[in-house]
Amino acid sequence: MVTRRLRSTLATCTALAVLSLASGAAAQQATQPQTDTTLKPIVLKGKRVKAGDPESTPLATQTTEAQIENKQIRSIEDLGRTIDPGVNFSRATNSLNIRGLEGSRVTTLVDGIPLTYLRDNARSNNGGADAVDFFALTTVNVVKGGDSSRLGDGALGGALLVRTLEPEDLIGEGKDWGGKVGTGYDSMDKSWYGGAAVARKIENTSIMFLGTYKKGHERQNHGSVGGFGPTRTATNPADYDQSNLLFKLRQDTESGHRFGFTAERFSTEKDIDLRQAQTLTGTYRPGNHESGEENRRTRVSLDYEYDAPSTDGLIDAAQATLYWQRQERALTQDSFRFTTVPGVYTRDNQIEEAGVGFTGFLDNNFRTGTVDHVFTLGTNLFLSRAEQYSAGVDSCPAAPPYVGVFAGCAMLHTNQADMPDVDSTKIGIYAQDRMTFGDSGFSLTPGLRFDWYDHSPRNTPSFTNNASNPSMPGGSQDSAFSPKLLAEYQLNDDVTLFAQWAMGFRSPTATELYLSYGSVGSYASIGNPDLEPETSSGFEVGSRLGDDNFGGSVNFFYTRYKNFIEGRNLTAAEIIARGLNPLDYQFFQQQINLSKVEIFGAEFSAHKRFDSGFNVRAGLAFTRGIDLVNHTHLASVAPVKAIVGAGYEAETWGVDVLWTGVGNVSYKSSATYKAAGYGLVDLTAWWEPEQVKGLRINAGIYNLFDKKYWDALNNKSTTVPAATADYYSEPGRTFKLSLTQRF
Repeated sequence: MVTRRLRSTLATCTALAVLSLASGAAAQQATQPQTDTTLKPIVLKGKRVKAGDPESTPLATQTTEAQIENKQIRSIEDLGRTIDPGVNFSRATNSLNIRGLEGSRVTTLVDGIPLTYLRDNARSNNGGADAVDFFALTTVNVVKGGDSSRLGDGALGGALLVRTLEPEDLIGEGKDWGGKVGTGYDSMDKSWYGGAAVARKIENTSIMFLGTYKKGHERQNHGSVGGFGPTRTATNPADYDQSNLLFKLRQDTESGHRFGFTAERFSTEKDIDLRQAQTLTGTYRPGNHESGEENRRTRVSLDYEYDAPSTDGLIDAAQATLYWQRQERALTQDSFRFTTVPGVYTRDNQIEEAGVGFTGFLDNNFRTGTVDHVFTLGTNLFLSRAEQYSAGVDSCPAAPPYVGVFAGCAMLHTNQADMPDVDSTKIGIYAQDRMTFGDSGFSLTPGLRFDWYDHSPRNTPSFTNNASNPSMPGGSQDSAFSPKLLAEYQLNDDVTLFAQWAMGFRSPTATELYLSYGSVGSYASIGNPDLEPETSSGFEVGSRLGDDNFGGSVNFFYTRYKNFIEGRNLTAAEIIARGLNPLDYQFFQQQINLSKVEIFGAEFSAHKRFDSGFNVRAGLAFTRGIDLVNHTHLASVAPVKAIVGAGYEAETWGVDVLWTGVGNVSYKSSATYKAAGYGLVDLTAWWEPEQVKGLRINAGIYNLFDKKYWDALNNKSTTVPAATADYYSEPGRTFKLSLTQRF
């Protein structure tokens, strides 16, 4: 849990930042009268996009810091609801979902550093992309479709590329310091947040500190029945704390080199009173059954950038990051059992990965004849160790037989590791050449990436103590080439056409290979050290139209995937083939390369700004995914979603109305719950008071008409009883209010 010392330090630092900024702003306003009240766009003064950046592709869409603040985007769910209908977040897996793929099949990069999707499927402890603080971001880029040539291992469905604030994003023109403070409230989970960021520049040295703190409760739904037991439909009570600290130091040189240091610590902790599982006569009784969730990410990096001051050098641009990162997740339980296995019952299920990595690239511009080239060469390296452990206290006997009230002990295994520690090495090398053919408007970008991975399990006493008595598995290693070919044609200043073929690659994770849970007399969930990597081959055609005032985009895509890794219950014959007796297990699940899958669809967007101040916009995302082995649709594919918005902006205020429509799940699928379609209306407004320069107030009413609805991705593997369906419903009418002051 977050310590009192950490909270006190964060509060103190935030208060000092606010006071220093406020005093500086007061002094500035006293000497500089306000003569211009026109709303000015926030200019991204940070790094320009280089050819080697993963977001330098027509398949990427960008959300700026201004949009994040104006739309009150505080999570990936907000991003998909207000900006991009093709982006979703599944709370069932705590995972970003792009084009029907999620978990370790979608990559998340924070300042170019990849996050690991941690998955302990035996203990239901999963997540990865939810360890990001949106107050600290300057851009959010979404790249859709598999393109391992640039995105690397894991980018089968696409990638979320986020960039955190740099000192120059806070320091205005002609100033040597700057900052912002913000606070807000969200009735959806009765949460409030406070954040402050301050930056100072002294000659060629810049420094920045950012701190945020958020406190909230349970997510609201449409349930109205409280109390205890399975008839409860209101959300279980919960309390959570979230904090983020970010520090950056940058040193610029006259020759175009920039050296930097970054440190970041993100933490979320949540306590839940599991009232729906508590009854007066059951195993868990009122006041004696709680769970907890912990999610932490820590990174330290040395950063380097180079922009050549002239065009006659061998290297025109470069970027490199040497980093250490640790991700940790924990799922806890603190209970007292009254019937089966009576007595104190606690669990602390932990999974983490920590390692050292390097990522970098360089760009070189040159010409051959009438062809202009931008050649990019880059590499990624990550050396890590993954660990998993379950600690607990209960009244189970030390050894079987388990009889009477202790019969359930055959299903309960703790104080053990479900997998050995796993040392992993991942290496990627890639090259691409963007060739522009004279003034024809046509460019061609071939690319090729080579990935190699090695997973080496290491035995530990806690793994030896595993109740399934596993044998020590062997290592796993493999490699793959991932080519791509991108063609672009700029028909005119307002129309760019493109087509791309690209292959994707994902190596098996440590838990898929080695996790072993269960025992004779119960059930078993076993990894598979012989798994092959997943691969994809995808085609995409589309166009980018117009500019920020009037334009849009059209995309059509088709991708075929091979060697999908899925957990499947084995048949009796398959269990016997493994030298086991199927009568010893209730079921026996193992990770196998099961499916051939195809995913296809289309995405559209359009927007128009009028001179009168009015604006309109629309977006649509349609995706279908089919398991070609079982001939069923993929439950992880979100239904069709559309957004339609209209707004008006004056000099100091604006209003906006947004309709979000989601189709019903009517197709044949392995999903247990078929969610109905729905439509939501959100009404938002902003105001910049002329009397306070730099202050912006945003407010919004979400789900204006209090629509009751269910999200298919959040219930895709859940049995939803009709009598208590409201327990699984989404929030009704809620509101947000936020204030941001820039200095």
